[in-house]
Amino acid sequence: MTTRPLEHIRILDFGQYLAGPLVGMMLADLGAEVIRIDRPGGPRLKEPATDMLSRGKSALTLDLKSDEGLATAHTLVARADVVIENFRPGVMARLGLGPEDLRRINPRIISLSLPGFASNDPALADLPAWEAVIAARTGQFTDMGLNRQLMGINPSFTPLTLASAYGAAFGAMAVQFALRARDRNGGDHIEVPLASALLEGLVYNCEQIEGYPERYKSPREVELDRRASDGLPMDLSFDDLSEFLDPFYRTYICADGRGFYVVAGSIVSHPRRVLETLGLKELVDELPDFDAYLDQVDWPDEWSLRNYPVGKRDRARISDAMKAAFLKKPAHEWEKLFGAAKAPATAQRTSREWMRDPHALASGLILEVDDPRHGAMKQMGNVAWLVGDEAALTKQPGPELDSAPLADILAETPRSGVNGDDSIGWLDGLKVLDLTNVIAGPTIGSTIARYGAEVTLVQPVSPSVDPWNAVVFGLHAHRGKESVLLNLRSADGREALQKLIARSDVITMNGTDAQRDELELTEEKLAKINPRLILVQLDAFGGPARGPKSDHLGYDDLAQAATGVMVRFGGGMNTPEEHAHFGTIDVLTGYCACAALGAALLRLEETGKGGIARAALAGAGNMIQAQLMYDFETRVPFDEPSGREALGWGPFYHCYRAADDWMFFAAPTERRDALRAAPELADLADIPDDTLVAALAKRFVTQPASHWAATFAGGSSTVMPLGSLHETRDAVQQLESAGVVDLTRGTFSVVRHDQHPMHRWCDLVAPNAVRPAKAPIHIPGPMPKYGAQTRKVLGQIGFSEDRIDAMIENGAAGEGWAEKYLPI
Repeated sequence: MTTRPLEHIRILDFGQYLAGPLVGMMLADLGAEVIRIDRPGGPRLKEPATDMLSRGKSALTLDLKSDEGLATAHTLVARADVVIENFRPGVMARLGLGPEDLRRINPRIISLSLPGFASNDPALADLPAWEAVIAARTGQFTDMGLNRQLMGINPSFTPLTLASAYGAAFGAMAVQFALRARDRNGGDHIEVPLASALLEGLVYNCEQIEGYPERYKSPREVELDRRASDGLPMDLSFDDLSEFLDPFYRTYICADGRGFYVVAGSIVSHPRRVLETLGLKELVDELPDFDAYLDQVDWPDEWSLRNYPVGKRDRARISDAMKAAFLKKPAHEWEKLFGAAKAPATAQRTSREWMRDPHALASGLILEVDDPRHGAMKQMGNVAWLVGDEAALTKQPGPELDSAPLADILAETPRSGVNGDDSIGWLDGLKVLDLTNVIAGPTIGSTIARYGAEVTLVQPVSPSVDPWNAVVFGLHAHRGKESVLLNLRSADGREALQKLIARSDVITMNGTDAQRDELELTEEKLAKINPRLILVQLDAFGGPARGPKSDHLGYDDLAQAATGVMVRFGGGMNTPEEHAHFGTIDVLTGYCACAALGAALLRLEETGKGGIARAALAGAGNMIQAQLMYDFETRVPFDEPSGREALGWGPFYHCYRAADDWMFFAAPTERRDALRAAPELADLADIPDDTLVAALAKRFVTQPASHWAATFAGGSSTVMPLGSLHETRDAVQQLESAGVVDLTRGTFSVVRHDQHPMHRWCDLVAPNAVRPAKAPIHIPGPMPKYGAQTRKVLGQIGFSEDRIDAMIENGAAGEGWAEKYLPI
């Protein structure tokens, strides 16, 4: 009997540095047998992070350039299920371990390649794709958020490894979905270019809507537009920004001096809960509150409490009242009060504080591992897990060299089994009931739709989320779904929900355990309906175990605040800033939930048991900091780059201004040897680090970026001109109306949906991060107008036309929230 979700799966992890090892860790955390294949001399990344990323794995040293080492690798491939690598395109093939080589040895093998850029991209494929090089090319360092734009700070460096995090989550889900389908499809090779994954992860920062209505622009966006149109400089100070922050989307100072971040816009009840928790009920009663889905011309007042953002007239009044209220109690008291009131907010913490936080430790979001090298070592916990898998809370430390039981493995017979040759979608025919809203939860359904899942979205008859979240973000988050509106407080609505559950294979929801139980979606009740049913649940602060904040509400920015992202990005506890990009953690959490679903589907195949697959925003907050998320008694200080002035991590991994524009110089391994090999820089090779940045800056500014890129071409060091997300989007745009969209054309792909039911074109990143050799990937259809398929779906589950009419008449079901797709 299988006791852990993936314990029947063997994985050979050839990965180095971060992305490949992170996929291996995610799968080992779910029970897979993972063998880390080391080159002579051990892993290339000689940091404690490697020990964390290697937990739960064994290790084996192989010299793949020798006949003996290659022969051993081939023998292991014959006895494995998955191979992971993140080398440059072509490296594994030159070693005799390319996709065709692997499938000749084992036709059922699933191979995963995580190159920095797509293997078919002639301009980028052969570049040394260091993490920051990928970020620089994609546009991650440019226009890093509204604050930085208003302050005129551009570029900004961040040490967060977003490309590896998004790529690893895509890789982990893809491997598991391919394993599920291999009896039909056979083995498959999957490529996940990290730059493609990064652009998908930052989709909400690339989204563009024709004639974007002014009502949806935040105060900071309005000020940016004003300054640009009037020719004014972008020169606000950090303190000046306060005037342009929405009261329900900012940090406040508490009695103990600690910042406390509130995210409470857009959800109908949240602003009210926040103000009432602060003792400001009288203020609540004075504020306008009306239907968020009215067109602005029909608004009875300047703004509505259930609509982001707050109007200019009341912005300062509300902020001032909240500032005064927060000063009455320390942050830890407010955190308890807000949690109990289901008002979304959290105290600002550093990453080190988070790793020592009682909730983080109790919930298993942070684990303590007895590591032979570092002693008691705090590490990030699982980012995907199944409820009831108690082993998710305990980890074997990273292995010593050559700990793999090689003789035992070689004595096994090679892997065998059905080897289909179809080319069908990994999730074709999987019926999914989607009960999610905002970004993180909906990302699950829109992501798995590309693999063939059939997703039905259920939302309330009366909207609980404003159109900025539900429509503007929903354009991507709810692609590929059918939409039904039900009132689950009515008997008819609950009956319809039960019938939808009965026909489903998977249910998705974003909510706490308490909210899950209110919907009667406990593991026990689901098993009674259908023992094979899988619930995919994500929330803000849940973990493999319960902790004091498990039922606290939260959103992306709150996970950033709680796990230390904001304090690092802002440069200190007094100047925390949200990490630039919309949905940074939301999207990743949705991808991690897809990885958890993959494990649940594989366990279902082995045991016939469904259950609950989980992920959490705080877990994804750990993941985007993976290279940093460990602590032990003798750890070096947390001195990674932080704050508004950060441009890099030392002189050899740094943004510099060239004669024509900004560029990123990456020589993290060659370092001074890279300078010695460049005639124009050789005289700087022996300058101390503390003065080398300034010396290189003076030299780099004398020539254009293309000159320096040519100077370092062909080695493991490189120069990359800084792109922007919008430039990247516009350069690769394909028109929907032109016919077939090529998802494998180069690294990046964006579709202009010029036949959209919104009757405005919109630009969305195409689903091209996961590229199987055999299984098809579909571009999901447009997000439907809410309620557009209510009649159709109710008819499919047995309701007559007369009864559907009655349900719509009495409010048990609905066909729309507004006359227009996007209220204006």
